[in-house]
Amino acid sequence: MSEDLNENEIPANNNEKLHNVTSLDGLYENWFLDYASYVILDRAVPHINDGLKPVQRRILHSLKEMDDGRFNKAANVIGNTMKYHPHGDASIGDAMVQIGQKNLLIDCQGNWGDPVTGDSAAAPRYIEARLSKFALDVVFNADTTVWQASYDGRNKEPITLPVKFPLLLAQGAEGIAVGLATKILPHNFIELIDASIAALKGIRPNLLPDFPTGGMADASLYNEGQRGGKIRVRAKIVERDKKTLAITEIPFTTTTGSLIDSVISANDKGKIKIKKIEDNTAQNVEIIIHLAPGISPDVTIDALYAFTDCEVSISPNTCVIQSDKPRFMSVNDMLTESTFFTKDLLKQELDIRLKELMEKIFFSSLLKLFIQEGMYKNPEYETSGNFETVVEVLNRLFEPFFPQFYREILPEDYKKLIDKPMSSITRFDVKKADEQMKALENEIKQVKHHLKHLTDYTIAWFEKLKEKYGKDRGRKTELRTFDKVEAAQVALANIKLYVNRVDGFIGSSLKKDDTVELVGDCSDIDEIIVFRADGRCIITKVQDKVFVGKDIIHVAVFKKNDERTVYNMIYKDGESGISYIKRFSVVGVTRDKEYDLTKGTKGTKTLYFTANPNGEAEVVNVQLKPHSKLKKLQFDEDFAVIAIKGRGSMGNIITKYPVKKILLKSKGVSTLAGRKIWYDDILKRLNADGRGKYLGEFDGDDRILNVLSNGIYELTNFDLNNHFDDKMIVIEKFDPKKVFSVIHLDGKSKNYMVKRFVFENIALGKQVIIISEEPGSKLIHIGKSNQLVSIVQLKGKEQTPETIEVNLADLIDVKGMKAMGNRLSQLPIKTVELIADEEVADEPADVEDNVEADEPATTDETSDEADEDEPEIPVAEPIKPLAPPAKQPIAESVEPQGEKPTAPAGEKPAPPETPQLPPAPKKIDFEITNPDDIDIDDKGQLGLF
Repeated sequence: MSEDLNENEIPANNNEKLHNVTSLDGLYENWFLDYASYVILDRAVPHINDGLKPVQRRILHSLKEMDDGRFNKAANVIGNTMKYHPHGDASIGDAMVQIGQKNLLIDCQGNWGDPVTGDSAAAPRYIEARLSKFALDVVFNADTTVWQASYDGRNKEPITLPVKFPLLLAQGAEGIAVGLATKILPHNFIELIDASIAALKGIRPNLLPDFPTGGMADASLYNEGQRGGKIRVRAKIVERDKKTLAITEIPFTTTTGSLIDSVISANDKGKIKIKKIEDNTAQNVEIIIHLAPGISPDVTIDALYAFTDCEVSISPNTCVIQSDKPRFMSVNDMLTESTFFTKDLLKQELDIRLKELMEKIFFSSLLKLFIQEGMYKNPEYETSGNFETVVEVLNRLFEPFFPQFYREILPEDYKKLIDKPMSSITRFDVKKADEQMKALENEIKQVKHHLKHLTDYTIAWFEKLKEKYGKDRGRKTELRTFDKVEAAQVALANIKLYVNRVDGFIGSSLKKDDTVELVGDCSDIDEIIVFRADGRCIITKVQDKVFVGKDIIHVAVFKKNDERTVYNMIYKDGESGISYIKRFSVVGVTRDKEYDLTKGTKGTKTLYFTANPNGEAEVVNVQLKPHSKLKKLQFDEDFAVIAIKGRGSMGNIITKYPVKKILLKSKGVSTLAGRKIWYDDILKRLNADGRGKYLGEFDGDDRILNVLSNGIYELTNFDLNNHFDDKMIVIEKFDPKKVFSVIHLDGKSKNYMVKRFVFENIALGKQVIIISEEPGSKLIHIGKSNQLVSIVQLKGKEQTPETIEVNLADLIDVKGMKAMGNRLSQLPIKTVELIADEEVADEPADVEDNVEADEPATTDETSDEADEDEPEIPVAEPIKPLAPPAKQPIAESVEPQGEKPTAPAGEKPAPPETPQLPPAPKKIDFEITNPDDIDIDDKGQLGLF
């Protein structure tokens, strides 16, 4: 319309004009829906039947149209495809390169780029392509293809290609449409065929992705590829030596270039510390990372997973086109649909083949009768002037034979007969024709048998496909379960933390002066715990500068769930003046919230405080101010007899009289049992959570022995960040007195050798080989010293092999670790089998642990002469972070005995349950006279105060 119309200005009698008006919002709504439908159906989302997007389908159809067995220039293929695809050559070229890089449907020649390195392909005029044999066998069949007109109506193109294979799941797909997206991950070729065979047998498949870039994947949350699922993919990182790491496989969706950029970025941000990185990628991926001096390779590996693209999380979203609609479904359902679609296509092909065979027999029988009965010599046939007369004559001649044909004889059939040249009729060989018809009948029987047993025929089809094209298509991605890397545990401590104790500031950017102290190193994602003289603590993030309260007595990096760090504290209650003693751990807290460790009264002051990373308990000397009722003005107090409770517990009364000062008398030892360590064979990591094989209790310099299948052994500490090789066959707590037996094949003499020895206490991280270093040497067995083995000896060609049982302890005495050993048998050996299993460490008993006292405390406490009126507050050094340990039961504490002021009536100390460290407390009989004296702390422990 040429002029604007206002609804209020339209005359009431102008009804015809009203019918021709369409509101703009209606137009846009329709146009948007049309556009969205077009993008979804014709551009971005693959079809479930053939697993292809329209541009991919048109490229393959064009390649088939041009196929003559030779390579075609990619530019020519692109030009031919433009007959079917109206969106320009760029989109066709990009799609063609992506298909070629997947190495399944197209044979490529020239530089097609590399998805691993991110290198792009050469220009289309320089590269060539042709259909692969697999594509020719699986993708095309003109007889079973449904066709449609191309966009300009000049050509015909397939609606979908008759693909007889789960192509979509093999190649994967990704696309962004309007209002939805699809992301289908690639799966393994052989596993898809095996799953299809299982689906035909009625077994629901369980598919997991397999990526062409290899790497490791944790698919525990894959959710069958549906929305909401995810899969974690990691690079494969190998420790070449203590200063060098090598990345040999990269995660899917990354390239070597992007991964290197992420590593450099993490190094620049201080998350990791490396010296340099080299890209040696050629045919195989090899990225070399050189570590800075003093940097742990195990921690760096975890940091690479935490802060770089060495670990990525992929969220699948399987959306396909089915019945001209987008549909979200699982990969297992997609495979089942594809499998039965293949079965239906095979049935169509068999039906077509059966019809072709029936037609061949039909015409052969027709020709045989036409010649044998001399119909071609019939006068009426020879004198027939037109085709209609010929048909009438031949109908009359063939009428007696009509019952033997499977269908009615049509004029077209007579036309084929009369078109036969007379030379071929005169040379007709009846015997040969009978043999050909017999062969056709046999093939018809076979086709009918396949149709009757269609499922078995489809299974055989998949098995043949696997045999023909499955070579070198094994799984590339290793499926594993990953433990979650805690960023705070592996972040590089690259920030200096400072404290101003008097003014109450902490941070990394405090102005350096006499009031500022260096606490130590931390990372920018760490949390800091601060204790103040008023008996309060707070946890806050590392910042440039933050106020946490005046009179700071202790600052350290805070580790969540760290139950081995124990704080020893004595404080004076501001209201009653009574002094209390307590030991506690700080486990879970709310950040930036103040927690009161005392009774919370005004004037409360901390008299003594230490932080002990391994539960150390020192002995202190408490000096009291002079008082008329006091006989002794000082006494010793041992923190070892005080129970470890929650931070909110009040503590035990130590004295009701004023304290002059508290001095450290002797450093303490750990009151915690050794740390229980397990090895999880699935995660290939140590843990303190009871998962996997129990290795024992570790403390101090205890070490772990691990032996690899190639005969190399190594000693490591029990740090939970340690990584272990997949080739490891022995892992246990190192016992320098334990005797092992080893059977190995000497590569030089080809003899089986046996030796018994104890492993040497070598340096941590050093690798030593325990078998011959000659080429061809192998470790056959390592186990208990008195291992019983069965040996099959070959006595001669004409004699029966003899089997004997041998106790290895009887063959050889314990010798040095580097000794070659004795020959296992003088006769040639065929096999060596174990009769008894290797020794396994016992699980820890479910009883109260003994408290050991064999390691001195690490807290350095000092106390100078204090003012007579003000007790001094000893301050501990900053605590280094520890890995979270396992919980250990601790003996209940009691008030120490001696000639010191007694507690008020009704406040008797609690007796010990199991005193475990000297000085042993005396047994005290008591009864509860005041229920208010009973306290239950935040760990559920009951105490009496």
